[in-house]
Amino acid sequence: MRWIIGVMILLLWPFAVRAEVTELRILTSYDAEVIAPIAEAFSAAHPEIQLRHLNKNTNAAVTELLSGNSRRFDLFWASAPEAFAVLANAGRLVDLGHGPHVDFAYSAVGWAWQSPAGHPVPQDWNDLLNPVHAGRIAMSHPMRSGTTHSLIETILQDRGWQAGWAWLLELSGQLNTISARSFGVLEGLGQSRYDVGLTIDFLALKRSGSGIVFRYGRPIIIIPARLGALNGGRHPEAARSFIDFVLSQEGQRLLLRPDIRRIPVNEAVRAELAETLRPEVRAALQFSWSRYDPDLASRRYWQVNEVFEAFIGRDFLRRRDLWRRWHALAGSNTPETSSLRAMLTHMPISETAALAAPDHRTTLLAWQAESQRILDAIESRLSAIESRR
Repeated sequence: MRWIIGVMILLLWPFAVRAEVTELRILTSYDAEVIAPIAEAFSAAHPEIQLRHLNKNTNAAVTELLSGNSRRFDLFWASAPEAFAVLANAGRLVDLGHGPHVDFAYSAVGWAWQSPAGHPVPQDWNDLLNPVHAGRIAMSHPMRSGTTHSLIETILQDRGWQAGWAWLLELSGQLNTISARSFGVLEGLGQSRYDVGLTIDFLALKRSGSGIVFRYGRPIIIIPARLGALNGGRHPEAARSFIDFVLSQEGQRLLLRPDIRRIPVNEAVRAELAETLRPEVRAALQFSWSRYDPDLASRRYWQVNEVFEAFIGRDFLRRRDLWRRWHALAGSNTPETSSLRAMLTHMPISETAALAAPDHRTTLLAWQAESQRILDAIESRLSAIESRR
């Protein structure tokens, strides 16, 4: 009888082990190729935890989590730190010993191109506004890309609200396209659809083997990438184990893999491996850093996205054409052309007004109407000048 019981235990043992496996659900903006190396190493260290992840752009993920974590995700994992500040302020994150969220890597924004370059290479942010690059630049939309939202915030935090938007409005005249996803910018570069793509370092650097070259903007503004445990998650202990693993020496070293290309937050790992870092990353660490302010970004998260949509995204083709026509007249350098340039770079919504505006459709319609009014006035004046030529 005992041997029968023993055989039954052996036969049932695999099912008992399987029942003890914990499913850790992760909502992330990262694609599978970024996640895979870390997930594989974590699974090897924790075979009792099965990872499942869903890729979703940052803005859509935040919207879902703000409406309630109905799918019971345990962790949120993304590069846009302001998204975590928004979720923390809404009570959607829980503290598992590291605070409501934790920084695990650093990144910085800039631009990329395909080598060998058959065009002038921009040396700094203002070079991107040179007419030689008109129609040759791509970026993604901040409402669909947390990376681009952080890029826009980098410009606004470095230059200030009005000067930052003036630069972005002028940049709109240089764009070839506004991509739906940040990954699409680099795909388009690889297909030679345009010459320069605004992006974040880790997305570009891990494609350096395919001829993509990346340059950091100056000043280098370091953006922390984060992990946060979610309110409503089923397995907080498994979530804690994953966070601990990513912050461990092993997890931090994984960030330096060619297929990940992240800057570890662990100073000892950075110092230990400094000589093996790619020159671009090593150079970034040697420059003085300006700190990115995620709390400021979170306070105006909705406003920045919607101002971009109202004044750039919605009428992108029209605004780009008005810039083209202005450049055709700009050689005359008259008071009229100077006045038109001021109109093209004017953001009529102040930061104070944007922050005070109610978050609903009436605000968006008002901003869109204001953008239309300005574009109509510019078009009328351009047409009058052109008719006299």
